[in-house]
Amino acid sequence: MTQLKSMIKGSFLENEPMSIHTSYGIGGPAKAFITPKNKEDLSFALQCAHQHQIPVYFVGSGSNLLVSDDGIDGIVFTLGKSFTHLEIEGIHISAESGVMLGKMVKEATSHNLTGLENLIGVPGTVGGALVMNAGAFGGEISNVLKSIEVMTLEGQLKNYSVNDIEFSYRHSTFNEDEIIIHAEFELTIADHETIQNEKIKASQGRKKNQPLRFRSAGSVFKNPKGDKAAGFLIDKAGLKGTRSGDAEISTHHANFFINHGQAKAMDIVTLIQLARKEVYDKFGVKLDLEIKTLGFHPETFTV
Repeated sequence: MTQLKSMIKGSFLENEPMSIHTSYGIGGPAKAFITPKNKEDLSFALQCAHQHQIPVYFVGSGSNLLVSDDGIDGIVFTLGKSFTHLEIEGIHISAESGVMLGKMVKEATSHNLTGLENLIGVPGTVGGALVMNAGAFGGEISNVLKSIEVMTLEGQLKNYSVNDIEFSYRHSTFNEDEIIIHAEFELTIADHETIQNEKIKASQGRKKNQPLRFRSAGSVFKNPKGDKAAGFLIDKAGLKGTRSGDAEISTHHANFFINHGQAKAMDIVTLIQLARKEVYDKFGVKLDLEIKTLGFHPETFTV
């Protein structure tokens, strides 16, 4: 680690609390938290970690992430503050993975490009949005994707077309051992007023239905197949307002678990286990996590 720290051109933080880097405000320390300066810096760091068999993890802005109270025994890489180049030419958008999704949506709509306006207000980076196939109000980021550039754990660059990746509801088949570097999108031109109306509709829907005043990681569970949403099932199981420590199943939207200020990761885990058990016992529906988790034992979330 000492050698790697001396060679990195970007930011290298040791024993960095992940609570600083997640929207939940929860998470123990990462052994190392690296923001590489550029592709060469990232490639060098990945090669070094690979040679020394140090576990590596990739995060975006931490908006869809729950990190263990015990932290992460390895290196966490984030591109959120360095890989931030965004360019629009005609109907084409070129974006590095650290660009905030909200910024790309804003720039696209200001150029009268349609295809992303339903994602207004969705937090996170472009890279994170692609991995989870972020979507809202009928739109998904994969709908306008054309190609992607990634880097392997050995520090090598690879390119994929959109047809090389399978996308479904809140899911993609990106290799977990590759980090997204850059993406190309193709949108269509539309009437400015039409785009703005869709943007306003999505924004108002988000404000109306989500507890935006509190720290959260967005929707905890994916909506199961069928016409009953996860939040509806958790609500009908009588769990709205249930608390564990300083964590609560929101009374505003039952699929949002919020941190009132001092919640621990295990408080959120307790609520996840409870919601899964009660929904399955009452409705026979198994809820799958939408949030990403780091630093937990594989059996932590099973009930």
